[in-house]
Amino acid sequence: MTFSCKNFDFNTENCIKLQTDCVPGRPGCVLIGKVKFSENIEEKLKELEARRKTRKKRVRR
Repeated sequence: MTFSCKNFDFNTENCIKLQTDCVPGRPGCVLIGKVKFSENIEEKLKELEARRKTRKKRVRR
């Protein structure tokens, strides 16, 4: 990523504050209102959730 955030864990690429995947601008992100994002955050969150569900289905089999 090309930003600096004190809550970003570079080892796991997770948000330390939210204890989940880092998606800059998601609800609860400390960057909201401080920067303008070029990506649609809602779309990115939906894609991330879909990937998570796919992974869970593979593990359960």
